[in-house]
Amino acid sequence: MSMRLLPHPTRRAPEGPVVCVVLDGVGIGRGDFGDAVAQARTPTLDRLRGLPSFTSLLAHGTAVGMPSDADMGNSEVGHNALGAGRILDQGAKLVTEAIRSGAIYGAEWRRCVDTVKASGEPLHFIGLLSDGNVHSHIGHLIAMLERAAIEGVAKVRVHALLDGRDVPARSALPFIDKLEAVLVRLSQDGRDYRIASGGGRMVVTMDRYEADWRIVERGWDAHVRGLGRRFGSAREAVEILYKETGLDDQNLPAFVIADEVGPVGPIRDGAAVILFNFRGDRALELTRAFEEEYFDKFARGPKLRVEFAGMTQYDGDLRLPSRFLVAPPAISGTMGELLAGAGVTQLAISETHKFGHVTYFWNGNRSEPFDPQRERYIEVPSDGPPLEHRPWMRAAEITDRLIAELDAYKPGFVRVNYANCDMIGHTGDLAATILAVESVDLCLGRLIEAVRVRKGITVVTADHGNADQMFDLRTDGAYQVRTSHSLNRVPLVIADSRMHGGGPELAPPPSAGLSNVASTCLELLGFSPPESYRASLLAR
Repeated sequence: MSMRLLPHPTRRAPEGPVVCVVLDGVGIGRGDFGDAVAQARTPTLDRLRGLPSFTSLLAHGTAVGMPSDADMGNSEVGHNALGAGRILDQGAKLVTEAIRSGAIYGAEWRRCVDTVKASGEPLHFIGLLSDGNVHSHIGHLIAMLERAAIEGVAKVRVHALLDGRDVPARSALPFIDKLEAVLVRLSQDGRDYRIASGGGRMVVTMDRYEADWRIVERGWDAHVRGLGRRFGSAREAVEILYKETGLDDQNLPAFVIADEVGPVGPIRDGAAVILFNFRGDRALELTRAFEEEYFDKFARGPKLRVEFAGMTQYDGDLRLPSRFLVAPPAISGTMGELLAGAGVTQLAISETHKFGHVTYFWNGNRSEPFDPQRERYIEVPSDGPPLEHRPWMRAAEITDRLIAELDAYKPGFVRVNYANCDMIGHTGDLAATILAVESVDLCLGRLIEAVRVRKGITVVTADHGNADQMFDLRTDGAYQVRTSHSLNRVPLVIADSRMHGGGPELAPPPSAGLSNVASTCLELLGFSPPESYRASLLAR
C-alpha cells in the first residue's frame, strides 16, 4: 500500500509531543466489587473522565478483526488496530477461514503428512488447549486431527498446554475430555492418536520476549525428550496436580503421559511438528528451538531432523517459522510507517512484557524501525515472577525514562504501554490488581503533567479490558475468579491544556474502536489521515 501523509487543512501540531498512552487491561467495568479499576484510588483517571474529550471504544470482537463479537480482544490485535488505523482480519479469523475453505491443507500441511507417512513417526501437535481464541482454538486442532485421519496419518501425538488465562482458571479438564473423545474416535482402523505431554502455559513452553528460557526448556524436556513426571492420562495428571499444588491451570508443572513401555510421544527425527498457536509472541521461542541450526539458549542438543510448521508466520522480519500453514495478515501503511516517511521523530517505550506490542505489533508485525534515524525503541527490563508480589512492576521506571527522553530526544510522537493492569489482572489477585491500577494512575498523572509543561498533548486509551472484571458469576450463583480479558469497552481521552475544558470535543460513532485512534493522533499531529483509515474522532 503506497500512502503518504499530507498536512491537515486546519489542524496544527502542538509545540510539544503527542503522547499516546496505552493502559493495558483497563476497561470500563460495572463498578462493582470485582472491578479493580473502580475499586482503586485513581485521582488521575477520575479527572480525565470529567474532560469533554472522554469517551469509550470497542476493543474486542469484530471491531479488532476477531471472528465474532463473543471473542475478547487481546494486546496483539489491539496494538495492530491502534497502529494500523484499520480493522484487519486477525489470526483467529484467518485460521478459521482457512480451515473452512481448505486452504490450510496446502503445501506445508502436505509436507508434514508425507513426512510422517514415509517415516512412520507421529505427527505432533503442540499448542494451547482451550477455546480462548487468543493464542489458539481447540476447534482448529480438532479439524486438523480429523483431516489427518482422513489422509491416512497412522500416529498423532498432542502436547497440550493448559490455559486458565484466556478461559476460566480451572477449565482444563473439560477441554482435555473433549480432546480425548476425539482422539478415541479417531483411533480406529490401526490409527493411534494420543495426548503425549502438557503443562501450564506460564511455566511450560510459552515464554515470550525471552523473559525466561527455562520455560521453553521445560517444554522441550516434556514434549521432545519425554522427560518429566509421568501419568497414565492427561486427566489424571491435572487432577493429581490440582490436589497436590493448589495451582490453577496456567501454572501447573509439566507432565508426561506414559504407558508400560514408557513415554508415549517423545519427538524424534523423522517426525513432523505443527505448532497450532496462531499468535506469535508466545510461539517464537519454541519455533527458534526447532529451527535454529546453532542454538544456545539451553542445552537443546543437535537440531532435530523434523518437519516443523507454525500455524502462521510469527515474525515476518525474522521469517520465523520458515514454513507455516496460514499466511499472516499483511499490514502496510501503519501510522509508524507514515510518520517515519513524513520525517516525524518517534519514541516507543514499555517494559519487557509489552515491548513487542509498542514495536512489532504496532508496526503491523514488523520488528525493526522504519527509519532508525528518527525512531527510538526503549525496553525497560521487567521483573521476574511472581508478578502479583510487585504490582507496581516497572511503571515508575518507564515514566522516568520517558520524561527524560522528552527533553533528550524530543520526539514528535510517543507510544507507551503500561502493562500492570493486564499482567496483574491475569493473576486473579484482586488486591494486587487494585495496587497495579493505582500505580499506573500515579505514573499517568506524572506523565500528563510532564507533557503539559512541554506544550504537548496526551492521548490515553487501552488495548482491551481485564482489571475491570476480576470475577464471573457462575450459573449456581457463586463468583469465580476471572483471569482472562473482559469484553468491556475501553476509555479514550485527550488531555490538551490549550483547549477550553482541558481537551477537545469528540464526535465518536457507536462503532468507534481502537482503529479510530490512529487517525485521531494523526490529526492532532497536523496531518490528514489516509482515506483507508478509520475516521478521526475529533469533532469537526
